[in-house]
Amino acid sequence: MIGDGMGITQITAGMYSNGNRLYLEEFPIVGLHKPYSSSNLITDSAAGATAFASGVKTYNGAIGVSPDTSAARTILEEAEEQGLATGLLATSTIVHATPAAFIAHTSSRNNMEDIAKSFLETEIDLFIGGGKKYFTERKDGRNLLEELKQKGYYVSDYSEEGVTELVMDYSKNLAYLTDRTDPKPQSKGRDFLRPAAMAATYFLDNRSPDKGFFLMIEGAQIDWGGHANSSNYIISEMIDFDETIGAVLDFAKEDGETLIIVTADHETGGFAINPGSTMEKIKPGFTTDYHTGTLIPVFAYGPGSSLFSGIYENTAIYQKMKTAFGFTDQ
Repeated sequence: MIGDGMGITQITAGMYSNGNRLYLEEFPIVGLHKPYSSSNLITDSAAGATAFASGVKTYNGAIGVSPDTSAARTILEEAEEQGLATGLLATSTIVHATPAAFIAHTSSRNNMEDIAKSFLETEIDLFIGGGKKYFTERKDGRNLLEELKQKGYYVSDYSEEGVTELVMDYSKNLAYLTDRTDPKPQSKGRDFLRPAAMAATYFLDNRSPDKGFFLMIEGAQIDWGGHANSSNYIISEMIDFDETIGAVLDFAKEDGETLIIVTADHETGGFAINPGSTMEKIKPGFTTDYHTGTLIPVFAYGPGSSLFSGIYENTAIYQKMKTAFGFTDQ
């Protein structure tokens, strides 16, 4: 059964294999999804995330639209319509492809100023990520952070206070920008993912305690390590991500009504653990500095987790989330 207070947390990463998996081993359900897009056997993050968010295969670069560029309603928008609290958290800019696909509808992932405007067109309860400049240094002269304040949001950023210094006011929506552009890598001092994930989880749980919540957390820079063909970059980001999974998993175990889904838009780099590797030191290999078409694992824990076993299209993740939530088509 699914409790009335159930929350769904989707954690998305750009890469999944590093030899340091700890908390993922605790997930009882494992499936595989097929990540290709409508335009290419090798998807990009925009098309991949749109498949999760809206259940449609679309062309590479598309954000929240079908191949004919018509808007595709997202699971976050549906959760809002059902009265659930919603949130997005990323270690990239918050207008980057994956978080954008859950809240925006635009023909290109490069339309970042348009994507930023989408945060004013919803009632998203919380978002945390980089990219402050897309809200305040705009070609149209608008200051979207001031407009969010006028809508009643508590708005803050890295220059005013750290994530761990935030005092959560559950009566107000929250917007927090972690950097002017992209946040730095974990290895260079970024340390907000785990505390931000826990703050977001408890914040949303308190915002709609009777109905549950939807939260998408992205470990974005695992993918960037793959593009750089840097195993050290991948591993440090994946350890940070795994520790975040562990913290959210602890919440779900105590809560008993939260479904966690851990997956990725795609694999990056054709990463391989080559002969000569040990448990202490990996000898990596890469086939490309771009994405590959390999099947992607899906890990699930909590009520409804059995839905995520098997092999299926990436679009099925959207349908399975709707089923777990108990949403019916409008």
